[in-house]
Amino acid sequence: MVCECLVELLHVFLEKTFTYLVPKELEDKIKVGMRVEVPFGKRNLEGFVMSISNDRRDDIDLKNIIRLVDDYPVLNKELLELGKYMRGVTLASLMSCYSAMLPKALKAKSSVNINKKFDKYVRLNKDVNLSLIKLNATQSIIISKFQDIDVIRKKDLTSISVSSVNTLINKGILLEEEREVFRYKLEKSEKKNFNLNKSQEEVFLKVKESINSFNVFLLHGVTGSGKTNVYMKLIEEVIKNGKVAIFLVPEISLTPQIINRFTSYFDRIAVLHSRLSDSEKYDEWRKINEGKVDIVIGARSAVFAPLNNVGIIIVDEEHSQSYKQENTPRYNAKDIAKQRCIYHNCPLVLGSATPTMESYSLALKGTYTLLELNNRYNGKDPVIQIIDMNKEFRKTNDYFSTTLIEEIKSTISKGEQVILFLNKRGYSSVVTCKNCGYVEKCPNCDISLTYHKSSNMLRCHYCGYAVRKEKYCKSCDEELKEYGLGTEKVEEALSELIPEAKIIRMDVDTTTGKNAHEKIIKSFHNKEYNILLGTQMIAKGLDFNDVTLVGVINADISLNFPDFRSSEVTFDLLNQVSGRSGRGSKEGKVLIQTFNPEHYAIKYSKDNDYKSFYNEEIKIRKKLGYPPFYYLCELKIISKDYDKASLFSTKIGNYLKSNLLNEIILGPSISNIFKMNNEYRFQIIIKYKNINDIRGYMLKLQERFYNDKNIRLEIDFNPIRL
Repeated sequence: MVCECLVELLHVFLEKTFTYLVPKELEDKIKVGMRVEVPFGKRNLEGFVMSISNDRRDDIDLKNIIRLVDDYPVLNKELLELGKYMRGVTLASLMSCYSAMLPKALKAKSSVNINKKFDKYVRLNKDVNLSLIKLNATQSIIISKFQDIDVIRKKDLTSISVSSVNTLINKGILLEEEREVFRYKLEKSEKKNFNLNKSQEEVFLKVKESINSFNVFLLHGVTGSGKTNVYMKLIEEVIKNGKVAIFLVPEISLTPQIINRFTSYFDRIAVLHSRLSDSEKYDEWRKINEGKVDIVIGARSAVFAPLNNVGIIIVDEEHSQSYKQENTPRYNAKDIAKQRCIYHNCPLVLGSATPTMESYSLALKGTYTLLELNNRYNGKDPVIQIIDMNKEFRKTNDYFSTTLIEEIKSTISKGEQVILFLNKRGYSSVVTCKNCGYVEKCPNCDISLTYHKSSNMLRCHYCGYAVRKEKYCKSCDEELKEYGLGTEKVEEALSELIPEAKIIRMDVDTTTGKNAHEKIIKSFHNKEYNILLGTQMIAKGLDFNDVTLVGVINADISLNFPDFRSSEVTFDLLNQVSGRSGRGSKEGKVLIQTFNPEHYAIKYSKDNDYKSFYNEEIKIRKKLGYPPFYYLCELKIISKDYDKASLFSTKIGNYLKSNLLNEIILGPSISNIFKMNNEYRFQIIIKYKNINDIRGYMLKLQERFYNDKNIRLEIDFNPIRL
């Protein structure tokens, strides 16, 4: 018996399978999709078994497989095919595509401890007649614990009395056994039922009709319209049909609140996201692979969950940029979800209050089926007010308008809560000298350092470089000043302006610890704080009944990004964060501070008018030749040597302009962040209509530069950020 193995090689273009003999003792154990260790030259490598055959050529001297790494396939037939699809659409190596599908513990050369965890449990011996046995008071209490449950963890009983438990075991009244314990503890919530309103029921029935066939639905529902309720009813329907579901949310939306919603209605759930430890991810992956779950909830990578009978995939907040992987392989989870739905012949549901321009355009064309929920579930839209900070700044010279401060005071005096949004962490954006203009910059990146006052450190948010802030300028000894605004500075200023306020901050700096998100959300939910201040991680997925005021400190931050999606991102964020207000029985209010009150992204957010925003934005996209009218491909030319990066970017630009005559070539130009991690970065943008017209040229370029140690070429089809 022989097998074809895919091994990890340095050169993507040598990527092919190699044939190995399967030793007799492994013939009954080896399966396609397993990892194996094989000899390769003077090294031993790990690889995937791609095929097994009884045919072998006698004239070729083959080496034996050294060992099986796995006891079972870690890639099923579907995922093996899916990797080939990813290879085709991203031009990444097949090995990197397969590695992206697996938890770290199952990747080659992993140092993660993948030992299973076991715990001791006890159960009543049903062959023992308890009425004939005399028990003391403590033993009786222990036995009474089994009234409504069959098996109890021994540790929970020994907390009552170690000696009594051991006595009951020694007498054969309790039987002891060892069971595997999964390290991630998914706490069960109190069971809750709910009903769909008329609009939700109509959406549910339309998707239900296609439950056993492939279709893509775009559910455009305003914030608070109850999209999650529809998702849960659809998943319930799928489970009734004996199938399983994948529910994807952006990483920042994967809060304990959304998980609690599902655990209050469903039992067999697995969760996959970046805040789990490597061992916890491994346990959750095995639960899925062993068929012990009906629902997988997770962020981007959960789309690869090793399920065999998928009945629906739901992508919530489908507009989120976090569904796109920004390093190799550069896949979009929505594309993978669509491919899996085609394979399983089941529906894909994309949901959002602010769909991407591309998705909404496809829905209007009829390529996707458009479904709408136009009203909030509670029937109460928040009142949204735009505050012109040009006028306010002249009056107060402050970050806060008089209106916002008064409304915050009024809200917390009534025992209600406030969410304040500023999409910029840290204390200040730049530290500079007013006398000579010196700016503290990152030595590795072409960017100024952000000041974090709590640690008195200047940090680079790109490479992680950090240095202690000095008081005086290195050039002229004048005192350095901080400019710009971050969440840390807002927290300090608010505490001075409103001493009675109890503020909790939620951003990258305050959520680095284990379960930090959960602790912050829980304490705010319990009303230990009356103001939740944060970045975009508070804009989605949060539901607090007593939040009646949302304030946006500066709506213009994302609007000023040099990116063609900046207006779309701004509208999305304002719409999402506005949706956090008035979700309970009380009226909600939203105050949006901006220096650009007449910008269409700001104006249409006031009325929550997605369709008018879409109509305005689509005209600009068409005129400038951006998606959905053109596809994009971004090439980054990166080198530690500036001259080489510049030279090769010019050569590549000339090559493309000579060969791609029907496409639009922009560049080469320097990237927005020109220097990062001591590497210089140039970029070229290709606008194209047909992928087949450019893919061959991209492959040639990739092959040309793959082994060049001085130059790195990165190719990204349909990039989210430019």
